[in-house]
Amino acid sequence: MATAVLERFDSRGTETGSGASVELTYNVKGTADDTEVLAAIEAEAAEAYGGLVRSRVAFEPVHVDEENPDDCVWSGTVEYTRPETEKHTPETGESSFSFDTGGGTQHITQSLETVGKYAASGNAPDFGGAIGVTHDSVEGVDITVPVYQFAETHYLADAVVTSAYKGKLFRLTGKVCNGSFKGLDAGECLFLGASGSQRGSGADWEITFRFAGSENKTNLTVGDITGINKKGWEYLWVRYQDVTEDSPGLVAPMVVKQPIAVYVEKVYEYGNFADLGIGT
Repeated sequence: MATAVLERFDSRGTETGSGASVELTYNVKGTADDTEVLAAIEAEAAEAYGGLVRSRVAFEPVHVDEENPDDCVWSGTVEYTRPETEKHTPETGESSFSFDTGGGTQHITQSLETVGKYAASGNAPDFGGAIGVTHDSVEGVDITVPVYQFAETHYLADAVVTSAYKGKLFRLTGKVCNGSFKGLDAGECLFLGASGSQRGSGADWEITFRFAGSENKTNLTVGDITGINKKGWEYLWVRYQDVTEDSPGLVAPMVVKQPIAVYVEKVYEYGNFADLGIGT
């Protein structure tokens, strides 16, 4: 019996889009020689299909009996994909974007609100929202806070990426925007730095810019202290002092720690992100 290649009824599964591909599947009969199987599939399957090119041929035995080749059966797969020459290569001036809102971790010593207080006898003391108060400290807790991380990849002409431009990227790293930028208000966007490489001698540059966003806050309250304003990348901390509490319901007067002052600190310098040259 001559080697026979038969396309299966469930053949020609298709994908569309930039990663378009087609799979043709076959049954091969009449030989126990795997080299003959490969040659038979390649002879049967065309080099191209629907604008796609043959990129992979695979096969595996279903039933092989070397003494009875006519009874042998193999399963074969031929994959067609888009030609490499048709895959899109970004051109100078193009860009791509990615983002992540997974959040970050922050250590806090104040809650937004104390929603329950319980004591074995009488009322529990009031710590003004302080978390994890011990005899001599306020321990606080680590929480997840919203941090918007995003990146942009731009393809800039060689004439743009000068030594002076690279110096600007260096000096803006670790700075916060002094004006609105990429949908974020002044004080909300932190430049984490850039990495780049040139796509050949004299060619353009592929540069990825990384940023993080943190929301500005207004009219915050800490204990009895109100009207607190904090920009996204400023640092807020609380000063506590020992206060003798003798409120109704307490078994006896006791010394507790309560917030008496709130400080908002500028810890990052501001910069003009228009100097990045990627729009605002």
